[in-house]
Formats: sequence, C-alpha cells, structure tokens
Amino acid sequence: MGTLFIVATPIGNLEDLSPRAERVLREVGLIAAEDTRVTRKLLNHIDATTRTVSYHEHSGPRSAKRVLEALDAGDVALVTDAGSPVISDPGAALIDQASAAGHQIVTVPGPSAVTAALSVSGFTADSFTFIGFLPRNRAAREAALRSARDRSETTICFEAPHRIRKTLQQMAETLPGRRISVSRELSKLHEETYRGTAAGALRHFEEPRGEFTIVILGAETPETGPSDAEIAEVVAELRSGGLAGRRLVDEATARIGAPRSQVYRLELDSRGGE
Repeated sequence: MGTLFIVATPIGNLEDLSPRAERVLREVGLIAAEDTRVTRKLLNHIDATTRTVSYHEHSGPRSAKRVLEALDAGDVALVTDAGSPVISDPGAALIDQASAAGHQIVTVPGPSAVTAALSVSGFTADSFTFIGFLPRNRAAREAALRSARDRSETTICFEAPHRIRKTLQQMAETLPGRRISVSRELSKLHEETYRGTAAGALRHFEEPRGEFTIVILGAETPETGPSDAEIAEVVAELRSGGLAGRRLVDEATARIGAPRSQVYRLELDSRGGE
C-alpha cells in the first residue's frame, strides 16, 4: 500500500526546492504532474529520471485510476506546476480518493505564492482569506471585490497578467483608497512588490508581465461602545446608591465610557421621561 506525497515545488527560483522534496521526487515510483513538461524541467535540474503522468483539472476518471493503481504498487508524488498542490490547482479529488482507498497522505510542504505575497505585504497575517483567481466576469469580480472590501481580515487573490489592469481599475473604483500589495514574479529574477492603492498600482504596472498575487488590507472594524442595556444597568446601580441627575450622568459616563448624550437619554428614560 503506497503513500501519496503532496510535494510543493518552487514558484520561480529552483533553489527553493527543499532537500526532502528532492529526495521524494527521486524515490517515488511515479509523479502525477499538472504539466509533465514543466515537471520534467524540474526533474532535469535535479538529475532525476522518475516517471511522470499527467494529472490536471481536465483529467478524467481514467487518469485518477492510473494514479491509484500506481499507489497500489508503491509511492506516488503529486505536484503542481509551481507552489503547493491543491492551492488553486487540481488534486483535491485525487487526494480524497486515495485516502478513501486506504493510502497514507503525506505533505512535503514548501513554496506558496499565497504566503510569500502575504509575508512581504506588511499587512497583518493573524487572519486572512484566500479566494484564488478572481472571476473573469466583471459582475462576478465586482461581487468578489465588494466582499473583500467589507471583510475585516486580509484578502489574498491571484490574477493573470492580461487581466490585471482591468482588475486594478475595478479595484480603484470599488476600494478607493484601500491599501493593497501587488506582487509579481515572486522569487524570480524580476520579482517586485508594489504597496499602495489600486490606483497607484494601475499607474505602476503599465506593461504587466508574469503572474500576480494581490493582498488587500482588511476593513477597519468600527469601535463598538456599550449597549443601551449595559448603560441602563449602570444607571440603575448608581441610582440605587443614591446618585441622581447630573451627578449620576457624570459618574455613569466616566465609568462606562459611553457618550454623555446616550447616558443622559437612558437616565431620562429610567425616570419615565420626567
């Protein structure tokens, strides 16, 4: 019973291939690759002669069956053209089938454009949402950008070079003034990251080349003050202690940090509006 290794490959710089990933790619009996031609270049770089088979988003049941049969005979590696498998790439269905068949699934982690772009953005990484490639349809893309605009956590998405300017233009309209970070050619010779607004990025990338990863700063969460119920409770407590009128309002405002007008209204309501 073979093991299916999920192997992350370089997103640009071949030196980013880990020693463990190199060893696994040499030792497995078969590599299921998104594009065998791309993977062969990587294998040539490490002087590996491992057999490859094509497995991509358009692969049918026959391709999956072929990989599963290979797993019955030995270990198999799953790779994408660049980065971590399944992250906006095919592979989830194969992993699910292999697991259901009783095979062990082992990750060989490594490069990912998602975390790479986030790490150089300067934005918080405590919480983020990855939405993959933005929709090609303008209306659907607008909906995705509006959702990102209202989201409090950082949003990360991919975009192709021939669509990036249209996307940045739409971003400038939907998220005016919002800070974004746009990275291209990550880990490659011409790697660059622009930090600013969508309008500024549109001016910066006049002749865009390479794959783009966009990081959108989350919306500021408005500070929420105490509720009416919380203020009314403090007012009642102070009144039971003998305070009333202006002294009560002053003390309640200082204690709970609510606007004076809100405290006064609730204090008045507690007296029946007298």
